[in-house]
Amino acid sequence: MTLAEKFSAYSRWRNETIDAVLRLRNWLNNNDVCDAQADQRLQYLIERLRADKLTVAFVAEFSRGKSELINAIFFAEHGGRILPSSAGRTTMCPTELQWTPDSTPELRLLPIETRVRAEPVSELKLLPECWVVEPLDTGSPAKLQATLARVGDVNRVTEEQAQDLGFKIDPSGEAGLKPGADNLVEVPKWRHAVIQFPHPLLEQGLVVLDTPGLNAIGAEPELTLSLLPNAHAVLFILAADTGVTLSDMTVWRDFVSTGAREKGRLVVLNKIDGLWDGLRDEASINAELERQVKSVSETLEISAGSVFPVSAQKGLVARVNQDKNLFGKSRLAALERVLSEDLLPSKQEIIRDNTLGETRDLIHQAEVLLQARLTGVKGQLQELDSLHGKNRGVVEYMMYKIRVEKDEFEQGLKKYYAVRSVFTGLSNQLLSHLGMDTLRTETRKTRDTMLESRFSLGLREAMKDFFQRMRTHLSKAEADISEIYRMLDAMYKRFSVEHGLRLTPPEKFSMRRCEAELNHLESVCHRHLGSPLMLVTTEKRVLMKKFFETAAVQVHRIFESVNRDVDQWLRAVMAPLEIQVREYQLQLKRRLESVRRIHQATDTLENRVEELKQTEISTETLIRELTELQGGIRCALDSAVVITEENVSLLAALA
Repeated sequence: MTLAEKFSAYSRWRNETIDAVLRLRNWLNNNDVCDAQADQRLQYLIERLRADKLTVAFVAEFSRGKSELINAIFFAEHGGRILPSSAGRTTMCPTELQWTPDSTPELRLLPIETRVRAEPVSELKLLPECWVVEPLDTGSPAKLQATLARVGDVNRVTEEQAQDLGFKIDPSGEAGLKPGADNLVEVPKWRHAVIQFPHPLLEQGLVVLDTPGLNAIGAEPELTLSLLPNAHAVLFILAADTGVTLSDMTVWRDFVSTGAREKGRLVVLNKIDGLWDGLRDEASINAELERQVKSVSETLEISAGSVFPVSAQKGLVARVNQDKNLFGKSRLAALERVLSEDLLPSKQEIIRDNTLGETRDLIHQAEVLLQARLTGVKGQLQELDSLHGKNRGVVEYMMYKIRVEKDEFEQGLKKYYAVRSVFTGLSNQLLSHLGMDTLRTETRKTRDTMLESRFSLGLREAMKDFFQRMRTHLSKAEADISEIYRMLDAMYKRFSVEHGLRLTPPEKFSMRRCEAELNHLESVCHRHLGSPLMLVTTEKRVLMKKFFETAAVQVHRIFESVNRDVDQWLRAVMAPLEIQVREYQLQLKRRLESVRRIHQATDTLENRVEELKQTEISTETLIRELTELQGGIRCALDSAVVITEENVSLLAALA
């Protein structure tokens, strides 16, 4: 079974999960057991599931066979090459291959001149006027390849112009771009490319990131600080005939080993078909490959199990021609197996845990509400049953007891409202530490410090101080979260003991993930922007521009994310108490009204008892339906936690 088939199974699993969550959301709304905050949480969960992407990045120096490997793994069923693949440089800029709903097949190209602007690529993606758009003729392979070949376009500019665009110049060509005999430098014509292509895998959420070689990749810090670290898998491609060259080692050290997730980091030793010279037997070829794998693993300091010798070109030809023997020799199956068995299940597990945690919390809230409603109905039935054959004085005493209980609860509400007021103040203080205004202020301080600095060491210290101040804001936010948690925990316990509300203590929010992301970003930033070589060889203006276009933008993204998560936590942590308080108030009102109506003889005891019995039956039915919905969600999430061939066959039959 191919990776494409397994990815299709993953997509079907995700869609089934979305359907199960939608059923829960509709049921909660239709049965009036869902407030606006819970509905918003479910809507956000559904949007995240629908927007789920699986990004696989391919990184290598020029002429290592990246594009051919992408074609072989993902697009052989198209009957040919999607990405241009030939000798020499075919990809000169970072290229994303994807498909979004309601798109048209097109190639979007961002001119290299946009480097002089302040906006990063992520923001320029929102400005259509900045891009050159070429339509794709998917019905003509020749026209399609000709259009996509534009990702390899270059310009020849002066050394000064190349430096202004952020490229390093090195007469030897080892640490930068090498000027030609005419003193002009060849630079990419495009800064970034996005290919919108209607391929089944792309439609299901796959994003393929093809990167340029060393000198081009190093000129785009956003690729290093954002795109590669956020990729779910990074494949580093070497050529079997060259092994690990000096430039390969630089790419690995600077852009892969520090920027990619360790679990999803794989090394591909491509072009092993060079060993098929007709003079060696299979045993000799296997021995040579084992020696090369061992050498590569030792050089890169990774396990030999993470190095995969393949022939992308032969694998592509084998798939197009349906040649099983040739495909076996290409060894592509082993690489695909680790992608599908390690990458997809781990991605599924993350989605499963997040979805299960979110829905379990909301289902628990709804169940507690329904149980409280059921308890209230049963309590009213007991009260009314006790009135059978009683005189008017007993009914009046019952009304008196309910009023006393209501007064006591309202006294408790005063404390609740006081805590609610303190909670609002602490929440505002917490969000101010994480707010965009705070971030803008710190960014402005850092910019001013850099401008005033006369020495390169001052630039490095300014970057270091920026990250330290952001960590301080996170620490203050952590303290506010602890205070909010302690206060609400005490209030939950008070209402549970004094008024019998069924309240589970709130969960505490953790800033650990945000802190880890900030620390990782700082280490990458100092490696690429704060290294002694970078500080000495790069103009202050250029270095500042790179810092604020990349590191500061990524900090903005981290704080935006934690802002959203904290805001959601603040809403969720108060919701159970607010819902229970409202329900308890409503029950007291209903109890008092029932007894009053009986006291005033405007309603018969038997009629009211019958109404309550019907309410009891309908509430018990809702509880059973909620349990079934929870089971349906768990069934959908557990249906293919590990994708196997049996699961794919079953899902295909159901589809």
